[in-house]
Amino acid sequence: MTWQERLGAAGVWRGVDDTGPGLAAEVERLGYGTLWLGGSPPADLVAAERVLEATDTLVVATGITNIWQADAAELADAFHRVEARFPGRLLLGIGSGHREATPQRVRPLQAMGEYLDVLDERGVPVGSRVLSALGPKMLAVSAERAVGTHPYLTVPSQTAQMRSDLGEGVLVAPEQTVVLDDDPGAARAAARDFLHFYLQLDNYTSTMRRGGFTEDDVALPGSDRLVDAVVVHGGADAVAAGVRAHLDAGADHVCVQVVPRTADPVPALRALASALGLTPRG
Repeated sequence: MTWQERLGAAGVWRGVDDTGPGLAAEVERLGYGTLWLGGSPPADLVAAERVLEATDTLVVATGITNIWQADAAELADAFHRVEARFPGRLLLGIGSGHREATPQRVRPLQAMGEYLDVLDERGVPVGSRVLSALGPKMLAVSAERAVGTHPYLTVPSQTAQMRSDLGEGVLVAPEQTVVLDDDPGAARAAARDFLHFYLQLDNYTSTMRRGGFTEDDVALPGSDRLVDAVVVHGGADAVAAGVRAHLDAGADHVCVQVVPRTADPVPALRALASALGLTPRG
């Protein structure tokens, strides 16, 4: 089974605190293959278990579990508990967070290696974990000690580079933030509000610069060029084209994050599912 067959071409990224069984069931019904629980879900995986209980075929992924906040041994034990109930439907997305919010974040490559050592010792399969890898060194780790990478706030040219670097068969599953709004001014304003936090974090601005953006582009409040490229906006067809651009660049799976985050995501997800040609379930 290919990664696209397992995860679906399109999934949904939503903060764990804003995701419940009802939304998960609707995501599955609309034809999305995977629900990514964002916002550093805890090691107990209770939220993932509740979502799995409410669905039949949906894959649930953590996007991402933060190695500085989630004990590796607890995560491993929780994985085995959930996997026993829902075989093959749980994917552990693991990452090292960002320095500004995690003062103890030092030597992330070494820390990630030690974290993965614990998962190895406790029998968590390499095939059940994916890393949030942005830089070239962590990307190499994602191919060696996980199934691939789940990058955040990247553009299709970076997807193409990751595919080239990692080769075929390694999972590339980028997140794509979207605003479904036909008013360019309103859509760009919502996108810029969303990016305000991330443009203050060095790991994301460094990734954006590697993607071809300049210091002026990434300086607050973000240039129109950057905002329009990183957050796809417009009608459903325009947003669907932005998702397909990652797939055409070599992504196996793209998960969409609807902003504004305070809005009900279902209308946008329904419109996008139709534009993407997803097959409804049930």
